[in-house]
Amino acid sequence: MIAREHSGFSALRYVLPPLALAVGLAVWEAVVQVKNIQPYVLPAPSLVFRTLIQDWPVLFDSLLTTLLTTFEGFVAASVGGIVMALLFSRSKWLEYSFFPYAVILQVTPVIAIAPLLLIYLPQHAAVVVCAWIVAFFPVLSNTTLGLNSVDRNLLGLFELYGASRAQTLRRLKLPSALPHILGGLRIAGGLSLIGAVVAEIAAGSAGAGSGLAYRIAESGYRLNIPRMFAALLLLSAAGIVIYMTLSLISYLVLRRWHESALGKEN
Repeated sequence: MIAREHSGFSALRYVLPPLALAVGLAVWEAVVQVKNIQPYVLPAPSLVFRTLIQDWPVLFDSLLTTLLTTFEGFVAASVGGIVMALLFSRSKWLEYSFFPYAVILQVTPVIAIAPLLLIYLPQHAAVVVCAWIVAFFPVLSNTTLGLNSVDRNLLGLFELYGASRAQTLRRLKLPSALPHILGGLRIAGGLSLIGAVVAEIAAGSAGAGSGLAYRIAESGYRLNIPRMFAALLLLSAAGIVIYMTLSLISYLVLRRWHESALGKEN
């Protein structure tokens, strides 16, 4: 009986989100039609989807530009955050000296940093750096936490058997920190997309006419609200795909030995 109820809840978990979305879209469509709301105020979902299909070539090219910036910022944040965390694990002096500055980067709004970066860097480089700033801290903090959370008894065992620092890092600390690292990467994936879009506007890429941020700003200036909604829909879909891809990678890496992934198979 309990197993049957658990199976029913598992099925509902996959059915309820699309059902709620369908109901929400239906209500949205009905309100627009009944109230006769103009498209430049609130477009109906059907009009947004038609605009997405009609303007697909333009919007898709802009999406690729934004995704390229997102990927570059994400890779830079991943490599930089993991390498910096490894250095912190080797020297507490480095961690105490530089970790506060990483916190400063995290709490400073990127929209305030972008104009300054634009003065000293080329436009594309400034946008990538902004995406890197937003995504860097989750990778650094999660990796540092994972490396510092190793079981002290296992550390003592490695020391007892005379393992070198490199062996301890490769065979104990990194495997133990891997779930934290992957968790930080999942967070950084979505943040890098947010940082790229914000930076495209704040750093001036919107004026260059390339990414989705430009399409959103252009649509707002021209009161082409259906295209604005279509661009936002693409951004949301891209964020979902990024998160699901990183979650799948995390599951494939951890599924055979870590509790967080083993529980998903039941």
